[in-house]
Amino acid sequence: MHVQSILAAKGTDVAVVAQTATLADAAQQLRDRGIGALVVSGDGSAIEGIVSERDVVRALAAHGASALGRTVGSTMSTDVVTCTASDPVERLMSLMTERRIRHLPVVDEAGRLAGIISIGDVVKSRLGELENENKALFDYITHGR
Repeated sequence: MHVQSILAAKGTDVAVVAQTATLADAAQQLRDRGIGALVVSGDGSAIEGIVSERDVVRALAAHGASALGRTVGSTMSTDVVTCTASDPVERLMSLMTERRIRHLPVVDEAGRLAGIISIGDVVKSRLGELENENKALFDYITHGR
């Protein structure tokens, strides 16, 4: 399975936030959307960074409640690992495990934002694959097909 299959099922909508937004704004958007990360982008196409729940917690630990008034740009991760629609899911699993990240923005050939894949999306797709394999083996064993 490839990234494009996951995007076909979940869609390509990506929640973005500007660098100038406050961490309070970002935290509210994370809560309201029920997601774990926002891509930082001024135009919705160029990736400037990523801010996750983990980044918000780190800022709170370092600066206390005043962190919520800080900008996303002061807290975001700028070393953003990305993937493409043609990448196999196995590559994503390796990247997420090695880099200890939970979200991978998907970029097109020109490097523009084209979607986002979370660890939950990867697990869901892998479980679907395993269920299909299990059913095929069961049918083969019980029906000889």
